[in-house]
Amino acid sequence: MLKKCVALFCLSVLPFSLMAWGVQGHRVVAKIAENHLSKKAKDQITLLLGSERFPLTASWADEVRNSPEFEGTGPWHFINTPLGLPFDQYVGVVKELKDPNAYIALTQNLKDLKDPGKTKEQKLVALKFVVHIVGDVHQPMHVSRAEDKGGNAIQVKYQGKDTNLHSLWDSGLLDYEGMTYSELAVLLDKPTPLQVQQWQKDDITKWLWESYSISQQLYAETEKSATFDYKYVPAHLPTVEDRLLQAGIRLAGVLNAVFG
Repeated sequence: MLKKCVALFCLSVLPFSLMAWGVQGHRVVAKIAENHLSKKAKDQITLLLGSERFPLTASWADEVRNSPEFEGTGPWHFINTPLGLPFDQYVGVVKELKDPNAYIALTQNLKDLKDPGKTKEQKLVALKFVVHIVGDVHQPMHVSRAEDKGGNAIQVKYQGKDTNLHSLWDSGLLDYEGMTYSELAVLLDKPTPLQVQQWQKDDITKWLWESYSISQQLYAETEKSATFDYKYVPAHLPTVEDRLLQAGIRLAGVLNAVFG
């Protein structure tokens, strides 16, 4: 977590769209990951991407989700389960799910990246999905419950404007008013060696569990009051920062493992 002064600085220059991953948020995750890639992983990724810049591929999966070629990948961006599950039971439920979801898609695309039988084009597609999905599963409202469509069906009011709980956290582009994704990545990319080691050791189900636990807290807050004022952003900014940083470090970890 960044120091309070940094958080307040970010808050002072960022509009409400901070509370979204969006294009910029996904690029922040990818840029942080790029900073922690091994040389071998960087070389292999460069061979796949060619002239494409790694951070700029992070939103590709959102851009193609409605195209005929990738029809049906919409469910790859989230995973929904009932609330109130303890960790072991939650992991069991996640692993038993059969319908397409972020966990199944992430594990399959990681396998495709390792598969020597896949073509370069197939591996490139798998890489882009991995980069994006790792970001998605660190966004709490992408790991929530099905009955309200991940908070999309829960109406809330923020600063006098009507929205819904999911949109509050994932509503579109991040507009940093002059702060680029690479500049924000510099501000956030301050993990300790111990944090890097621990976060990269954690299983994917642990990443999901963390977001699941946060989304439960967000649901509980909304049940008390669905009207949020100016205090909402500073109260949740540390969570946003932590999840973006963890996503970047863990993305680097899985890619180093795949290409190492």
